[in-house]
Amino acid sequence: MQTTFTPEQMKDPAIARSNEILRSCVHCGFCTATCPTYQVLGDELDSPRGRIYLIKDMLENERVPDERTVKHIDRCLSCLACMTTCPSGVHYMHLVDHARAYIEERYKRPLSDRLLRWVLARILPYPMRFRVALLGAKIGRPFAFLMPDARLRAMLEMAPKEIPPVSRNDDPQTFAAEGTRRKRVALMTGCAQRALNTDINDATIRLLQRHGCDVVIAEGQGCCGALTHHMGKEKESHATAARNIRAWVAEMDRGGLDAIVINTSGCGTTVKDYGHMFRNTDLAEDAARVSAIAKDVSEVLMTLDLPQGDDKGMTVAYHAACSLQHGQKIKTYPKDLLKRAGFAVVEPADSHLCCGSAGTYNLMQPEISKQLKDRKVRTLEARNPDVIAAGNIGCMMQIGSGTQLPIVHTVELLDWATGGPQPPALTAPGKRQPEIPILR
Repeated sequence: MQTTFTPEQMKDPAIARSNEILRSCVHCGFCTATCPTYQVLGDELDSPRGRIYLIKDMLENERVPDERTVKHIDRCLSCLACMTTCPSGVHYMHLVDHARAYIEERYKRPLSDRLLRWVLARILPYPMRFRVALLGAKIGRPFAFLMPDARLRAMLEMAPKEIPPVSRNDDPQTFAAEGTRRKRVALMTGCAQRALNTDINDATIRLLQRHGCDVVIAEGQGCCGALTHHMGKEKESHATAARNIRAWVAEMDRGGLDAIVINTSGCGTTVKDYGHMFRNTDLAEDAARVSAIAKDVSEVLMTLDLPQGDDKGMTVAYHAACSLQHGQKIKTYPKDLLKRAGFAVVEPADSHLCCGSAGTYNLMQPEISKQLKDRKVRTLEARNPDVIAAGNIGCMMQIGSGTQLPIVHTVELLDWATGGPQPPALTAPGKRQPEIPILR
């Protein structure tokens, strides 16, 4: 794609990077075949190729973003399926991130939009605030139908029926390896996950300890910044990311780290990109160090030689989170680990398509999100599994709100299969109860 940025514009590192990305696009349109919003809406401007044209025009001409451009950029899930499909290696993620930051800086949204985005940015990255908000949403959930705004209804309807107790495992501390220590790793405990589902971090710690890892919860670490980053709130996202970088580098310098383990794949995609995010700052070197050892939990588990398990007599439908399969290019590890543990693993049709969660997307674009959720649930249920497994809390909440099948994190099943407790979700009220085998 030909671009016409001026030498003065090219002095901006963000423009220089976007120019590089735009020039790699050859207009082939392969991305439209795997874009969820194009599949649902059928509008060229709601495909990566269409959005690329809009972004190019906006940036080259230094335009104040108009309502039409913002609408189509906002409808992007950042699922990154287009990056998996693209034969030219167009790094769409960096381009749309730049566009969102540009829009946030220059476009005045309607008051209701500004308020919603402000509230989400002030609540979701903070576990205790999020817990209080969930309690309020739980109380208001029966009255969701009275809400005039679909986004407010979506916020109430997504609230879990039960709010888990606070886990002390999220406090700064070190969990010692059982037996011979093989690795020293830091676990990112996250933000929304700490309010929505404490079983995931607990299972991850047990699983890593059991297989020879010292697990460090670093003091000062918290939200990865993804939630605000995808809203274009660059200053806020970089501030939270910088705190993580400092916390983990302190642990790297103090006792060494073999990996920073992340069990929420949306966070993993962002942390692995810290090196790019901070490339022109004083934190560039430290950010690159962090990104270099950031690993999805499945990547670390693949190096720990989990034991071969007997047949568990359970069929697991594996949902591949977009941030894992497209963002991090990890496609087989979770399935391989589940099969090794003794579970039968099946996948839904069109497993490359997004479930519609995408961070805050299901709250800000509820109509499109619901269509994607309904399709994903249908394809998962069509495989007649006993349980659904995923590697991202957002996907788990999204899919779980549309099915009676229990849904668990992959690490919960692996922990159970190797000596840990049964995942509580398998016997949760209101969910279909699978025939639970006695694990050997």
